[in-house]
Parts: sequence; C-alpha cells; structure tokens
Amino acid sequence: MLQKIFMLSFILFTFTSTSVLAGDPEKGKKAFKKCAACHNVAEGAKHKSGPNLWGIYGAKAGVQDGYKYSDWLKGAGIVWNDEALAAWVSKKKAKAEYFGKDVKKSKMIFAGLRKPEQITNVIAYIKTLK
Repeated sequence: MLQKIFMLSFILFTFTSTSVLAGDPEKGKKAFKKCAACHNVAEGAKHKSGPNLWGIYGAKAGVQDGYKYSDWLKGAGIVWNDEALAAWVSKKKAKAEYFGKDVKKSKMIFAGLRKPEQITNVIAYIKTLK
C-alpha cells in the first residue's frame, strides 16, 4: 500500500511540477513517433486505431466525433491535463495506479513511455496541437 501511495505521489509531483511546462515540443514530436502508429495529430485527419489527438489538451476524454471509445473511457470523466496525460502515457502500472484498475477496459494498449523526460516532451508537443 505504501509503495502505491509513493508511486502515485511521484507521478503527481513529477508531472505537476514546472518540468511539464518546460517540456520540449520538438523532442516531444520525435518521441511521439511511438504513438503515431495509432494516432493522427493533424486537424481534421481521420482516426486510426486510436483517436485523432488534435486539440485534445484540456478536452474531456472520450468525446471526439467519429471514434468508438470504450464505455469505460466515455464514463471516466477524465480531462486531458498534464497529470492525466502523464499517467495515460506512463507504464501500465503507473497508469492503473492513477486511473484505477478499470483503466484496462480502455482500448489503449500502449505499454507506456519509460523516461519522464519523454513524457514531459510528448505532453509539450500535444499542447501545440490546437
């Protein structure tokens, strides 16, 4: 239990600090290549196996037209902010600790980014998609 609390605290501290704000969007664009197999990022682009991520920062999860989201994600009430995005693209264990064990009901199968710097850079890149 203490380990879970520590891990969640680490995620929240790491990704609510100014390091997220200081992420490098250009490096994030490069790191995003791992995501591009499943996600488009251009305005108006079609969904792939995952939804188009154009304009998702600050938006509620599971609401983009034309993509069939899991029932879990549609009802989760997630808003894509720094903390939620950081947890979402983290390793599966950290993701489950942040969102709860039912997160496995989502369609996202990505194993997660390993390095906190990659995560902060990807978030910085996602913030530019507007």
